[in-house]
Amino acid sequence: MQKRFVTIWFRYLLTDWLAVKRPALQNIPFVFAVKDHSRLIITAANKLAEAQGVTCGMAVADAKAIIIDLHVIDDMPEKAAKLLKALGEWCIRYTPIIAVDLPDGLILDVSGCAHLWGGERAYLKEIVIRLKSKGYDVRAAMADTVGAAWAISRFGQVTPIIETNEHTTALLSLPPAALRLEPAILQRLRKLGLTSINSFISMPRSVLRRRFGDSFLLRLGQALGLEDEPIIPLRPIQPYEERLPCLEPICTATGIEIAINKLLEVLCQRLKQEGKGLRTAILKCYRIDGKIVAVDIGTNRASYHIPHLFKLFELKIATIEPALGIELFTLEAPKVEDVDPVQEALWAGKPGLDDLNIAELLDRLAGKVGAGAIHRYLPDEHYWPERSVKLAHSLQQKTAINWSNDKPRPTQLLAKPELIEVTAPIPDYPPMLFIYKGIRHQIKKRMGRSASNGNGG
Repeated sequence: MQKRFVTIWFRYLLTDWLAVKRPALQNIPFVFAVKDHSRLIITAANKLAEAQGVTCGMAVADAKAIIIDLHVIDDMPEKAAKLLKALGEWCIRYTPIIAVDLPDGLILDVSGCAHLWGGERAYLKEIVIRLKSKGYDVRAAMADTVGAAWAISRFGQVTPIIETNEHTTALLSLPPAALRLEPAILQRLRKLGLTSINSFISMPRSVLRRRFGDSFLLRLGQALGLEDEPIIPLRPIQPYEERLPCLEPICTATGIEIAINKLLEVLCQRLKQEGKGLRTAILKCYRIDGKIVAVDIGTNRASYHIPHLFKLFELKIATIEPALGIELFTLEAPKVEDVDPVQEALWAGKPGLDDLNIAELLDRLAGKVGAGAIHRYLPDEHYWPERSVKLAHSLQQKTAINWSNDKPRPTQLLAKPELIEVTAPIPDYPPMLFIYKGIRHQIKKRMGRSASNGNGG
């Protein structure tokens, strides 16, 4: 599959966020600033302030000479990373692989995703429109490499979508800054008059390395697709995960049931082919308002039985609040196990714990009363009868000791030994009475061997 990437540039990330949070700031110029020795230095400016000549790195005193009523807000150093993480998690509805690109961007691996939205143009348009509706001024681009998409999103002037294998041509007219180079390298390129990528792309690699170093060649190679550029996704991809985007938002329980069935069909078919079954599953519903609703189920034994698993989820549907609608469903199976095929015909007369119906019944009961209310115990070797059992972790767990049935034993011992005084007519004869805790008890009847054996009881 041809790799495709989208990069999103939040041009005014912090100021857009604050303007959404405080609508009174939307129509006035304002900046974020941090104290540097005895001066205040601007770290971020909103669109209105930037349009009047205020830029990052400028002293607040100089900026106020340009805009007298400039509003200054204390900088929030960690806020950009938190915002990008939250925005990246929101974008998971479009692709499962998303990475944060500090200080003001996101990287999306969209390989194989665009067709679900009707093509690359409709896909990219959907992302940009939705982010702009949230109050963010964004630019996005799509290309075969992360470097090319990054360059086009920030410096491109023609089209945000670069067709497959056309990224090299699209980069030629862009300035060297589009390659994400260090300031010192950019300054050296300007001194040499190399003002566009086209001016040095055909130079020998040995010359470029000698003048600008290995980092220069790495960035150039990543943009051209000659070097791999791994990205670290916000959320690790589950080995067993299925996604179901919705053409129209789902607002009804019936729609949710249909989505769950479709996801289970795909996931369970894959598990069955691999000889595995799920033990835990998580259904995540991505709502239009950006919130995620999740429900989970668990099974006593690995299962890929769709009707049974659907019944477990069916118990949780009432807790799913769709609000304005759900636009994406994902089903994850974080815990799976090998499924041992059971020859059900051989066990038809006395299936015991190998009967699938028992495991499925327990799962349904656990969904209603909670898994913590159902226990199974196995024998455990211990001198105290009340401690001679242990909790089993699954239906398949077997006892590790031989349980003796020929010698009955009490179910519970006293906390400490108690003295019992016994009176008998002659030694080795059945007792007539016994005294326990100072109380005399007359023996009316006995059970056991005859007195002639000397072992009355």
